[in-house]
Amino acid sequence: MTLDRARWDTGLTYDAFKAAMTRNQDRFAENEARVALDPATVRTFKSLPKGVRVLVLAEDWCGDVVANLPILGRLAKDASTLDVRVFYRDQNLDLMERWLNQGKYQSIPVFVFFDQGFRELGHWIERPASVTARRAEERKKIFAAHPEFGSPDAPVDQLPEEVRTRLQAELRKMRENMVSFANAEVQRELRELVSKVAV
Repeated sequence: MTLDRARWDTGLTYDAFKAAMTRNQDRFAENEARVALDPATVRTFKSLPKGVRVLVLAEDWCGDVVANLPILGRLAKDASTLDVRVFYRDQNLDLMERWLNQGKYQSIPVFVFFDQGFRELGHWIERPASVTARRAEERKKIFAAHPEFGSPDAPVDQLPEEVRTRLQAELRKMRENMVSFANAEVQRELRELVSKVAV
């Protein structure tokens, strides 16, 4: 897979992607408004050469895209060094195949950093492992506190609707309570990634 200027130019800008969203626009805007950028992260990104390209693979139905793409969008705006283009994953499977999670999953978002010559500097996929681990811990606590939710390993769609609705509300609340932690972890990982490749 080669990425060149012609292919790059077919991607959407961050603002164009937001404007084209057919789902989750309100949640995306809320997440963007509450992103608190760490000064160290902004400094790191400002120190990059102007025009580092960031290819993003995304879809507006994905919760991790809705949670994490606004962080990159704010970094691009505040640091002024990033040129971001968003490609829909499902329409660009040749790109997706290049950055599979663990070599097999089509996880999104994917952020791929390139220099001006389209040489890859590094990439980031989906969410930090620390966030996944913390969510799993919190999920276990929710199930332990609510025996009516059954086993955490059982399919949720087999629960009675009223119980499933309560479970989904608890999981939403848990994710809301983790937003600050998750945003800080995303910034930490992105900062570490670009620190290693800054040219």
